[in-house]
Amino acid sequence: MTSTPSILVTEERGITTLALDSPATRNALSVPLVAELSEALATAGKDPAVRAVVLTHTGSTFCAGADLKAPPSPYVFVDLLRQVVELPKPVVARVTGHTRAGGLGLLGACDIVVAGEGADFALTEVRIGVAPAVISLTLLPKLDPRAAARYYLTGERFGVAEAVATGLVTAPDTELDAILDALRAASPQGLREAKRLVTARVLETFERDAEDLVRRSATLFASAEAREGMTAFLERRDPEWRL
Repeated sequence: MTSTPSILVTEERGITTLALDSPATRNALSVPLVAELSEALATAGKDPAVRAVVLTHTGSTFCAGADLKAPPSPYVFVDLLRQVVELPKPVVARVTGHTRAGGLGLLGACDIVVAGEGADFALTEVRIGVAPAVISLTLLPKLDPRAAARYYLTGERFGVAEAVATGLVTAPDTELDAILDALRAASPQGLREAKRLVTARVLETFERDAEDLVRRSATLFASAEAREGMTAFLERRDPEWRL
């Protein structure tokens, strides 16, 4: 018996759209979803007919972060983020719903992010006893430092206007068609080399910090405080530290 695919793939005029399609788990980053997304990205990256990739979602949530019941290895998640950054085609994310925790790291890896009016965002790691460690590889090089401090520390939810101001989101999704047409007008070589320029500093962060952040994340997730936080989340109750 084959499992239901977690990624929907469609193609139109040189644009491959990959939709996270596990709405029952709010598109949480599970082992199978990450594996399927990585495979789909690799296929698009090698296809000379593909000019750009759109990463989007079905359901009301773009991505709820790591699947707490079946999370991928931090190393596997780092590899996925790096794959998006290094893909020789532009990756454009389109978000029309909620994005939480590790899902923001996925947005940070994309070259362009557009968001609809119903989108909202939150770095909720501090509320379950951990921190946005691994996803800092793609977020901190792009976010305004003051905004990063606020949302890393508070776990507050914020909307599209704030996401644009922080550097997480590029533009409202009303601009998506114009962006895709502009990418279609660009040469494959030009896009590949321009992307190498704008991602160089992010890749330097991977080289310098990835191993340390993976180890830090693993230590945090193995802690008693994180176990309490994750248990409280799954049981829909306040953690013991809540004042």
